[in-house]
Amino acid sequence: MNVAELEMQLKDLVSRPFDQSEFVYNLMELYNAPPASIKKLRSGTMNKADLVGDILWQRKLYFRTAELGQASLTLDVLKQRKPTKLYKPRFIVTTDGKEFSAFDVKLDEYLHCDFAKLNDHFDFFLPLANIEKYKTVEESKADVKAAGRLARLHDEIMRTNPDWYSVDKRHALNQFMTRVLFSLFSEDTGSFKKDLFVKTITEFGGDNGEHLQSLFKQIFDVMDLSEDQRTNLPAHITAFPYVNGGLFADQTDVPAFSKRAKRLLIEAAELQWQDINPDIFGSMIQAVVDEGMRGDLGMHYTSVPNIMKVLQPLFLMSLEEEFADAHNSRYERDRLQKLLERISKIRVFDPACGSGNFLIIAYQELRNLEIRVFQRQDELDGGQIKHRWESGVKLANFYGIEIADFAAETAKLSLWIVEYQMHQRFNTIFGETRDPFPLKEGGHITHDNALHCNWSDICRPAEDKCVETYIVGNPPYLGYAWQNEEQKLDLEKIFSPITKSYKSLDYVSAWYLKAAEFCQNQNAQSALVATNSICQGEHASLLWPFIFEKEVEISFAHQSFKWKNLATNNAGVICIIVGLRKKSSNKKVLFHDDVSRRVKNIGPYLIEMNNTIVHRNSKPLNNLPPMLRGNGPVDGGNLILSKTERDKLLEQHPEAEALLRRLYGSQELIKSIERWCLWISDENCQLSSIPFISERVEKVRKMRLESKKKATRESAQIPHKFGEIRDISSDHALIIPRVSSDNRAFIPIGFISDGGIIIDSAFSVYNAEPYLFSIISSSMHITWIKAVCGKLKTDYRYSNSLGYNTFPIPSLSGDQKTELEEHAWAIIGARDAHPGKTIAWLYDPKTMPQNLLDAHRGLDDTLEKIYIGRSFKDDTERLEHLFKMYEKMVSKPKKKKDAA
Repeated sequence: MNVAELEMQLKDLVSRPFDQSEFVYNLMELYNAPPASIKKLRSGTMNKADLVGDILWQRKLYFRTAELGQASLTLDVLKQRKPTKLYKPRFIVTTDGKEFSAFDVKLDEYLHCDFAKLNDHFDFFLPLANIEKYKTVEESKADVKAAGRLARLHDEIMRTNPDWYSVDKRHALNQFMTRVLFSLFSEDTGSFKKDLFVKTITEFGGDNGEHLQSLFKQIFDVMDLSEDQRTNLPAHITAFPYVNGGLFADQTDVPAFSKRAKRLLIEAAELQWQDINPDIFGSMIQAVVDEGMRGDLGMHYTSVPNIMKVLQPLFLMSLEEEFADAHNSRYERDRLQKLLERISKIRVFDPACGSGNFLIIAYQELRNLEIRVFQRQDELDGGQIKHRWESGVKLANFYGIEIADFAAETAKLSLWIVEYQMHQRFNTIFGETRDPFPLKEGGHITHDNALHCNWSDICRPAEDKCVETYIVGNPPYLGYAWQNEEQKLDLEKIFSPITKSYKSLDYVSAWYLKAAEFCQNQNAQSALVATNSICQGEHASLLWPFIFEKEVEISFAHQSFKWKNLATNNAGVICIIVGLRKKSSNKKVLFHDDVSRRVKNIGPYLIEMNNTIVHRNSKPLNNLPPMLRGNGPVDGGNLILSKTERDKLLEQHPEAEALLRRLYGSQELIKSIERWCLWISDENCQLSSIPFISERVEKVRKMRLESKKKATRESAQIPHKFGEIRDISSDHALIIPRVSSDNRAFIPIGFISDGGIIIDSAFSVYNAEPYLFSIISSSMHITWIKAVCGKLKTDYRYSNSLGYNTFPIPSLSGDQKTELEEHAWAIIGARDAHPGKTIAWLYDPKTMPQNLLDAHRGLDDTLEKIYIGRSFKDDTERLEHLFKMYEKMVSKPKKKKDAA
């Protein structure tokens, strides 16, 4: 089957006049039904239907032509008929030529659409051709199915109410959807009378859904009325309970319904809503109103293991330790009671809460621990005392800020759901429960921009000094290049009062600064997820001084790891988690993979170190020779030639060879790209009269004159020269790429001895001694560069002033330099043993030759013995040692000049 052509063929079929006697056969032909089977179905020998006009192909398809306007009702009839149960068709299909309805029995999926738009859903029937639709999440997940059905309901409501696309209607629609969700969940959990919701909308909503708008208004209004306020209302309305909790307090508009919208709502009600998982469900429901997320339905949520990386070290581990210590105490009863009091006074605050994942898991974990404490108390009493347990974990202790209106509404709903589910678990264990309604106070979820509001106005300081507040979450990362104008203004609002150097900061930096301020002013701690860039490069010097001046410290940190959700083939983002608290003598913990260790202090680079920050230096602090940025052409590409252009020029003008130099930059080095440049001195300027060259030079002049930069316009007076010349005449030079792939274990530097010109996509060290090649090629050096220079996307970004000039290196003896020089030639020799191979290939971890890897390992072994007498265990140990050396290096007093 050519799936690409199927849609067009189906479009052609539905564009023709509807032929009720032929349509189903034509449909089956499109999906490669065997001609013999179609012939037998036509003759009736293979048709299992018991009524004239019906077509039933065993295990395949059951079809009936519907009366006009009755397609969905006819589908309901066929689903319940005895032949369906006996012959088990995969698909049930009905149409009146105007509307089309179908049901996939295996996947429990419906299709309702206009007959003329059936081609938009060509993939629905692919299983007829033995092509199963790819599903990225297990089809048994109630959450995925629920979100899919709600997405279809949402789309149909929008089609029925086109004016609801306006911004002023968005909140009303979001609130309507969450109230419907609450009703569906309440019905399936027994909080409502059996089938109350679905029966009411079916019987009183009108055949075509025409009464649903007013009906929903009545239902939602009555659920905010106590029993004494319910007068002169119909019995089918007062059957709904008083819910309270603020969920139905606002009286907002309700959308109009169509016949199809009513049908989709009833189908959504058929699911088992009590099975949904609130920790994933909230994020999935966001896909209902965000069509851009539909393709990965269910993938845009944070997995529980990742959330626990935040919650466990922040406060859950402390609670568990307290619980364990109580077991070993002679005062166990008292200590358990104190633990319960502590649990009841914990507040959790997520200032970028989305649909509430972090809050939900925090609530679950606190309730689970509380239940275990209750069970232990019961054991101590021998089960003889009749307890009246009541949870001290209240939704009122959970706070959130969310900029997206629907996500904020969903977070409120998800907290109600998880509270109900925990009440049910409590009842299963202790046989005690409370009436689900009226609800008590819910979570405090604020719809706002977290960077525009005062967090202490939302989560106010507690009068009780024993109340503990924990800030958690996964705020948006967004590097500078990905921020929109509004987000750039947000950063300006937060940072401009304290520094002018904020524009390159990641968006998440603002959450870190506000969290530090919050911890400074309350009995609070925080732990937020971020990309690892905020603890690397210039970020460290731009952000962390302002955090540390709030008198806070890093209490724990997860070093770089891939933050993944449950999506298949999700590449993940390299993230860190940093915990902040007021300065204290309490333990500090570093996490790497699944290993943790206690440390004296955690520095801004997330290793055991002081709060030292590496700053740029214009000159080397380490007695190494100066490293310069390459020459800047500033030429619009006109002074640079490809190999073909160079060869053609020399063929016509051999004398031009004196004006040409081989050109080297990062890509030219790494990918072995041969390029050349015009390098015209004042002495041989007369040769620039060659037409090809003079044309290029004139283009440079015009380009520079049009520049907005004064220096560039001034350089138009010498258009035959590079705009920025840093070349130092030498026999040889080292070339170091400014940007290189993070996959490489070593910096792929080069050694140039042909008088070539190094351009500004790379750095250079002229007349360098070979031992320097070894130092820059070492694991020690790349570890330092990755930590202090930062990254460009996922690539490391080399810096001479921030990385090379600050690199700590021991004083080297002549013999040690000689030994390192031998390793440099060994590496170059190992490369030369693979002629024609590029640096990119040689240093790709998948293709790196063993002899080259061995040469680098030999270098590392020698150099690291110079540092500490042995090889380092890992990069963490390398960094910790380098930072200690750096602190000593920058603390050395400067030598005073002799008095004149």
